[in-house]
Order: sequence, then structure tokens, then C-alpha cells
Amino acid sequence: MIELGTAHTAELDASVLAAARALLDEVFEGDLTDHDWEHCLGGVHALLWEGTDLIGHASVVQRRLLHHGRALRAGYVEGVGVRADRRRCGHGATMMDTLERVIGGAYELGALSATDAGAAFYAGRGWRRWLGPTSALTPSGIVRTAQEDDGVYVLPLSVPLDLSGELTCDWRDGDLW
Repeated sequence: MIELGTAHTAELDASVLAAARALLDEVFEGDLTDHDWEHCLGGVHALLWEGTDLIGHASVVQRRLLHHGRALRAGYVEGVGVRADRRRCGHGATMMDTLERVIGGAYELGALSATDAGAAFYAGRGWRRWLGPTSALTPSGIVRTAQEDDGVYVLPLSVPLDLSGELTCDWRDGDLW
């Protein structure tokens, strides 16, 4: 039996966090850095359990995105992954349903950086690919992140968005988007 749990990072004990990190290490085939893992923390986690085995993880954390002169409160999705032998069963959709409810209730928009493999999944859920230039607000000022231009997706909610306009994310260590 599959069970979905949700919890803030502060409510998860070390063993659950370790299981989530191990799952994401497996899902991303060793390409998950310590910074990537840190980006998953500090928000709400959706966790899919099959008995005592964690088979899915996704989280949403708060970030600030700058658009048309406004600092928008964004629910930023991180660390979405399902164990390889449990994929294509709707588990990703189950976790995203939960996170999208959190985003809709607490944020002005949703945002994420999609892998090539995940882009169609998010687009099929109503997430829109950002068409304009992307940048990051760094300690040295605003820096273009052209390599990210095709991978940023947003879930428009309560604020008007010009998808062809500029979108700037807040600073963080590791991958900016």
C-alpha cells in the first residue's frame, strides 16, 4: 500500500531526511550535490511510502523572484523523484498535486527548473515554460543565466506574468535555478 505524507523539514527526523537524500541520490544517479540537497530543505516535503520504503520525494521552498519591478513570493519545487521501479504509476502526479495545493494557498506563483526528462510532465500539469531571459541576483549584482532559459517553468497564480519578460531569482549557493 502506498501512503503519502507531508511535513515541513523541521518535522522530519534524521532517518527520514537520510532516506530522502539516499532516494534522490539514486534517482539523479549520483548527480545530486550537497547544495542540491540543501535546496530541498526548509519547506514542505511530499513523501511517498510503500511500507517502510520511501519511493518518492518532492519539496516546495520559498524563494523570491523578481519580475516587472516586483519581488514575488514563489513556491519553488525541488527534489522531485520517484524510485526507478515505481515510475510511470502516477506517483509524481500525486506528490505534485499536494505541492501545487501548498503553492496555491501560500504563494503568488510556482516555479521550478525542469530537467529535459521532466519538462513534458510539468507542461502537462499546466506549468508554463518561461520564454524570456533569466537572471540571478548575485552578490556581484544581476547576472544573466542564459543556460537556464529553456528550463524554467512557472505556475501562474495570483499575479500577472509576462512570460517573455525577464525573470530573476534570488541568490543561493550551487545551482541558481
